[in-house]
Amino acid sequence: MKNFFTIIGGMGTEATELFIHILNERTPAKKDQEYLNYILVNHSTIPDRTDYILDHSKPNPFIPLAEDIKQQSQLDPDFFVIPCNTAHYSFDDLQALTSVPILHMPRETVKDIKHDVPSAKRVGLIATRGTLHDGIYDREIRHAGYDLVKPDEKTANQTMELIYDDIKEKNQVDGDLYHQILSTMVNKFSCDVVILGCTELSVAQQRTGDHSFPVIDAQTVLAKRTIELALKNRGVADKQLD
Repeated sequence: MKNFFTIIGGMGTEATELFIHILNERTPAKKDQEYLNYILVNHSTIPDRTDYILDHSKPNPFIPLAEDIKQQSQLDPDFFVIPCNTAHYSFDDLQALTSVPILHMPRETVKDIKHDVPSAKRVGLIATRGTLHDGIYDREIRHAGYDLVKPDEKTANQTMELIYDDIKEKNQVDGDLYHQILSTMVNKFSCDVVILGCTELSVAQQRTGDHSFPVIDAQTVLAKRTIELALKNRGVADKQLD
């Protein structure tokens, strides 16, 4: 197969399934052959990223992620996509293992704020405690000139409950809890936009998105960038074949 990319997924599987759905749904295709070529590695047994970030005595997810990157690099994909925000804790180390570019999910998400909410000044972030702790979004948000707003302890705990207790464990979404979290970030902390910095929050948005809160869904942004890059690469390849 030529002109393809590799998705390193399974973190978690339900969220990866949603990423694939968004990817295929948004691809401008009218027949089978117009969809994108890709390999999905649904590596569901990768250890929990937040557990390791908060406690380095826990199993290190970098080890299996590195194996996936090295194995898939031998197939020479055009680029890699990792639809897990917290996994980007190891982005630099993973990119150092391969010459194949890896799309940077947090960076691409922050870039979209200027387009989607051009007047935004205060950018909220809801995510796993691992992502809140590791600072990947912090650097991107501040570098872009925005004021970063993180949740308070109560809201951070509610977000972890939604992600782990509801979506990961039960495959269900507490819509009231999700909307309460967004309301707190927008109405209490005066966020102009809230980044959904966990792919399980993307699941919550997909299933209970009937609200008026301004959000940027990192998973949807990554899907858009993936499509753009894949189509660009395909176009270059098609011209080379002419």
